[in-house]
Amino acid sequence: MVADSRRRLAVVALLGLLPWTVLVIGSELTLVFPAGLVNTNPLQFVSIWDFFVRFTADLPAFIRAWRTGVLLYLVALASALSGAVWREDPRITALSLVGAALSQVGVFLGFNRRLGYVAVPVGTVVILAVVWWYYWPLVTAGETADGEP
Repeated sequence: MVADSRRRLAVVALLGLLPWTVLVIGSELTLVFPAGLVNTNPLQFVSIWDFFVRFTADLPAFIRAWRTGVLLYLVALASALSGAVWREDPRITALSLVGAALSQVGVFLGFNRRLGYVAVPVGTVVILAVVWWYYWPLVTAGETADGEP
């Protein structure tokens, strides 16, 4: 059975609370969330706004992919929200989520190329699992999320 639109919205919203990439740098840990970075040494939060507006000098392309993923995630969240209040095209939500997940592959690979960095693409795996579980049945059925063709 396909999950209802409110359940899909809740799951898509929860993806925003998940660390998309976990970075281990020596004994330090950095969690990359859609809203920003959490560093453990010292414990601090840097919002995505601060990171890309205030600290933009010479950011590598793989870090800029994080911003693209967040924008695609926000499109998916808006699409899922529209499904909860009106009508959702699951193809838009699914494609946006897949784009957000794949954007994090660049972040993962970029950090793993750096000496002493270990990156784990948690978000990529979980987002793709959500797309497969909640949206793939809708997309392959060729229906809108509310059951209409």
